Amino acid sequence: MTTNELGAMHNKIVPRAFEDLRGWIDALREEGELQEIDVEVDWDCELGTVARKTFGQGKGPALLFNNISGYGPDDDVYSRRVFTGGLSNYTRIAMMLGLPKDSPVRDLVLATRHFLQQRVKPIEVFEGAVKENIVNGDDIDLYKVPVPRWHREDGGRYINTYQATVTMDPDTGQHNIGIYRGMLGQKDTLPVLLWRAQHWGVHFQKWADRGMKMPVAHVYGFEPSLPYCASAPIPTGVSEYEVMGAMRGKPMELIKCETSDIMVPANAEMVIEGFIDSDPATFEMEGPFGEYTGYFGGDQGPKHVTKVTTISYRNDSIHRGTLEGTLPKMLNENSVTSSVQRAGVAWNVLERAGVPGVTDVHCPAANNGTTLMIQLHQTYRGQAKQAAAAIWGSNSAHLRYKNIWVLDDDIDIHDYASVDWAFAYRVNAAEDDIVFFPGSFGSLLDPSTRLRDRDPMKFGTGKWCRVLIDATINLDFDLEDQYGGNRYPPTVHPHKEDMEKVKERWKEYGFESDFD
Repeated sequence: MTTNELGAMHNKIVPRAFEDLRGWIDALREEGELQEIDVEVDWDCELGTVARKTFGQGKGPALLFNNISGYGPDDDVYSRRVFTGGLSNYTRIAMMLGLPKDSPVRDLVLATRHFLQQRVKPIEVFEGAVKENIVNGDDIDLYKVPVPRWHREDGGRYINTYQATVTMDPDTGQHNIGIYRGMLGQKDTLPVLLWRAQHWGVHFQKWADRGMKMPVAHVYGFEPSLPYCASAPIPTGVSEYEVMGAMRGKPMELIKCETSDIMVPANAEMVIEGFIDSDPATFEMEGPFGEYTGYFGGDQGPKHVTKVTTISYRNDSIHRGTLEGTLPKMLNENSVTSSVQRAGVAWNVLERAGVPGVTDVHCPAANNGTTLMIQLHQTYRGQAKQAAAAIWGSNSAHLRYKNIWVLDDDIDIHDYASVDWAFAYRVNAAEDDIVFFPGSFGSLLDPSTRLRDRDPMKFGTGKWCRVLIDATINLDFDLEDQYGGNRYPPTVHPHKEDMEKVKERWKEYGFESDFD
């Protein structure tokens, strides 16, 4: 992938600021990408099941639920509507990135690569729609938000599914924005899953070392770039707000929280502020949750809690959430966005590490970036292993890239049948084509890891044995005279002149379609 190719991608992009969640919803409505549901829908599993069926294989519309049981016009609530699925297909990711709706996935990856390297600094404002209503103290009641119970086996109603959780490094003031799960506890508590190996876990430890509670703000409902950047492994020290500014072609407008110095989008739908204490006496039960792996993960147990101090929200606010959990033929927002983000991040890691010859990078949507495909123009022995080592040595590998395939540039890495063919005929375990990297950090939610190795309090992270499948042609093979000086025999592709002749006469043969 050349600098010229990235430059050409830059010329295709037309950044667009949607201004807020409502502007994004309007854009989706105009493009026929939105389904509004006006009949009454129960927050208890019915809403989640509608989302599951709609998301399907990544072709369904975004959903706006306008009538939630118990959250009607006569009820005293903060929100009455739920929006989900805004990024559950590649068409809408293209819209967010400023690309044509029919752009191929590779273009989305290239655009993401481009934006991850751009910065537009945010600006501070002193008024914003999110401050239209402010609730403090005993008036706080999280159950006034129409939070779904997404799955029957979930440990509760999960409010933090596609929010942006904002924390601040007490040493530098640098903000981190991430998506970390959390559920409704008491009317003013939000039990969360906090791991030390994550960015907010690093911040949390710094606050704890000072004997202080960590301030936190959970942000719900803004432009699609917010959850997209919050869920991407943006390098430590880089502000997600600056990447968002580049993506939308306009600086983020941020406003200060009521009870801390944390800055949040001024036109978000809702912000929940609070503090997280390191004292186990403050912990509450959390979990399990239908996780990105497609399994219920994070067993029920005492977890850290956001003790809520303030809720600010817009008039007629819209709750932003999403259905988690990916299965074959059952995709969702996280799986589709991860397939783009994680490929873009990995490609940037490879470039920074100096691995040459990378021509494409792909993460299949069904596994959320746990498996990575690298297409490589191979020029020297060990190049595939260099690529895997670069990925596994980066902090972006914490929850992803467990299994890496490296393939030659004649293999379409977006077509699993092609990948499988390369696995069948270019992989020989006796030739070191399968490499294990044991004892690596990994996901605490991966059920293939023993329970004893998934204790977040003891280890801070999970334990993986990562695998490289080197499906490139082995450069250790001798150049063979019988193969015309090549290491492998020729493939059975028709000659160009034969194929062109057949194409010219195709309809003469009586065929109506090409069968490609």
